[in-house]
Amino acid sequence: MKKRMLFVALLAGTLSLYSGKTAAQERLPEYLQAEKFTQEKLDHMLFSTMVDPHWFQKGNNFWFEYKTSEGTFWYVVNPASHSKKLLFDRDRLAAELTEIVHDPFEARHLPVRNLKAKEDGRTFTFEVVSSQEDKLNKDEKKRKEKKVFYFSYDYPTQKLTLLDDDAKEPERLSWASVSPDGKTVVYAKDCNLYRMSIEDYRKAQKDEKDSTIVEIQLTKDGTPDFGYGIPRSILNTDTLCNGKRRRAWGYWSPDSRHYVTVVSDDSKVKNLWVINSIAEPRPTLETYKYQMPGEMTSPVDHLYLFDMTDNSRKEIKVAAWKDQTLGLEYKPYEQKQRDAEFIPMVWQGDNNRFFLTRSSRDLHRIDVCTYTIGEDSIVPVVKERMNTYQETRPIFVFKGGKEFIQWSERDGWAHLYLYDDKGNLKNRITEGPWHVEQVLKVDEATRTIYFTANGREKGENPYYEHLYKVKADGSGLQLLTKGEYFHQVEVDDDARYIVDNYSRVNTVPCADLIDSNGKKVMTIQESDFSQLKAAGYQFPELFTVKAADGVTDLYGVMYKPYNFDSTKVYPIIDYVYPGPQVEAVYYPFTRMSVRTDRLAQAGFIVISVGQRGGHPSRSKWYHNYGYGNMRDYPLADHKAAVEQLAARYKFIDINRVGIHGHSGGGFMSTAAICQYPDFYKAAVSCAGNHDNRIYNRWWSETHHGVKEEVTEKGDTVFSYKIATNPEIVKQLRGHLMLVHGDIDNNVHPGNTIRVVNALIRANKRFEMLILPGQRHGFGDMNEYFYWRLVDFFSEYLKGKKEDTVDIPQR
Repeated sequence: MKKRMLFVALLAGTLSLYSGKTAAQERLPEYLQAEKFTQEKLDHMLFSTMVDPHWFQKGNNFWFEYKTSEGTFWYVVNPASHSKKLLFDRDRLAAELTEIVHDPFEARHLPVRNLKAKEDGRTFTFEVVSSQEDKLNKDEKKRKEKKVFYFSYDYPTQKLTLLDDDAKEPERLSWASVSPDGKTVVYAKDCNLYRMSIEDYRKAQKDEKDSTIVEIQLTKDGTPDFGYGIPRSILNTDTLCNGKRRRAWGYWSPDSRHYVTVVSDDSKVKNLWVINSIAEPRPTLETYKYQMPGEMTSPVDHLYLFDMTDNSRKEIKVAAWKDQTLGLEYKPYEQKQRDAEFIPMVWQGDNNRFFLTRSSRDLHRIDVCTYTIGEDSIVPVVKERMNTYQETRPIFVFKGGKEFIQWSERDGWAHLYLYDDKGNLKNRITEGPWHVEQVLKVDEATRTIYFTANGREKGENPYYEHLYKVKADGSGLQLLTKGEYFHQVEVDDDARYIVDNYSRVNTVPCADLIDSNGKKVMTIQESDFSQLKAAGYQFPELFTVKAADGVTDLYGVMYKPYNFDSTKVYPIIDYVYPGPQVEAVYYPFTRMSVRTDRLAQAGFIVISVGQRGGHPSRSKWYHNYGYGNMRDYPLADHKAAVEQLAARYKFIDINRVGIHGHSGGGFMSTAAICQYPDFYKAAVSCAGNHDNRIYNRWWSETHHGVKEEVTEKGDTVFSYKIATNPEIVKQLRGHLMLVHGDIDNNVHPGNTIRVVNALIRANKRFEMLILPGQRHGFGDMNEYFYWRLVDFFSEYLKGKKEDTVDIPQR
């Protein structure tokens, strides 16, 4: 008996030791590698990657904030002297703030916020939040808030001054649309339009409930279905008329007399709903307007002009086509206005006339129109026509309103054209097999146009954007941002200096200051990659392959594990997005993503690559390739890309191919594994619009196409037919995981539920993950999702995964 008990005890000890050893071995090396780059750790490895210039209100100087592994720095750049100087002596400022606020600060952890430069070019203001609660809030038993200290700082003398609360710069209220003369404020409330004086606005800045504020109601017909201050976005209609002031989306005449706005009548648009199951204390129903493709119950746009001299409203006749949409053209704000208290939104045109666009439902017809004060109707001056949908870009109107610049793809490439105010073409400004993205700045004194474009420089990746300038007559075209990079630029108001942030996915981001001739003035800043590289970070690799037609070049990025071993063979995962408004490929440097480089760290080769019918910044033929076939058009190109890469690199296993995407990519990845069931072995499809018959009208009808027909009775109707994923899931042979946020009010969860229904009825095994309380993005569950993504592909492409209950997230 004693021997038996001893044997049992020894066996139990052995099992305990064995169990402990197994637990230690459960941590797979791929998971340990992936854990090095969790989001929390990445937040402390890489900081600023772009210079964001705040131009002074006078002159050409600017300041910017930049964070590195040594903390946050603030600089002032003087282009004339080619200098960059620290705004603060950080050690001195930390000491002074500590003495005043009585919280300990140090140079690398300065709590400066809401920094702004004043008009004099030498005075700055900022705030510091104390660790202590505001005594006033305590006494009044209000919501507990931390005390905020307000400071002014004289840059030349480095003098810091504590300001009284009364000296604090008034808060900019987001609902206020202030007239150019600074005298009148327009806003929406309870779905109607209101105005108040600037004096009453000042009262609202101190107390929005001040009973002495005089509000002048301009309209009385506003409702949640026909309301002012309701943007063209998905919105909970239950909260629209709640007495709160809202932004009114309209534009002022330069002389502040008139205000124009478009109001959408959504009364016939049907409702859609999501249920927030984790709301407290009980689940809640969210109701919103949502038109689906082909539905005849469309919103109707109305154009209203308000005269502020007598508070009158006039409706302007705009009708041309059934279910048309209107777009108002407005002047971009100047750089010096960025930190100003008011940024008036002004229409394109002069005091007596403004410009707008009118688009047919199928977008085959787009008119550039004008309206002249006193007339009854808008007048088309340029008519764009195409057999597929058309893109638009902002119009630029020269002072005096006699000429304007129009962006158009009429010859198959996006270019600029100069018109007179009657719509007569004066001349082409640009031409050739390349793409103009948009106009950034026009120097009217010299009639020089500064614009971004891509695809013009021979031998370059055609997606890399550059800044160019050209005269309005088409002469003097000049490249300003040199180097094979993606250039993100900011042009100052005088068109004298340009901040050029340039990078590729495989370079450290850098910012230069150049002049209006493209000459480098100075290097401003390079990103600090020291912590990221110390953790083993490696840049991804660029590649080019042919599309399935064997002719069209496709451009992509390959992400490898940072501990990559060229003697090993890895599964490959294709991260996809079909577009057509964008592709899944990142061209400038971007931070690590759970879907590409972070996924690769779990032991995969991950690629992203474009496809015919994808990005709009190539030819219109390329962009519109998928028109009329939104489900299947990109699939063959991606299969061809993976096959070419596998033939090119021995470390890629063509027999272990996965695919993954979000939104349109969720739609595409499910379609791919069903249409090529012997090629793709595993797919993770997130928030997919699997059934575009129940996705929103604008995306689906635009990119797939809707047919406008006239019946025998003369009625205009719209027909829409598109292939869906539920139709093909019976072909599934690989492993599929579906993921969706349960309150996604963009791509409704019903899209995924319809695929689930079809899979069950086809007797298919699959996995599903519902993320509670998440919308179209996965929010604070993104990190959890990442590990489930890793688990799924590890199991079905490598045959092993970690299966402990607890998921490591830090």
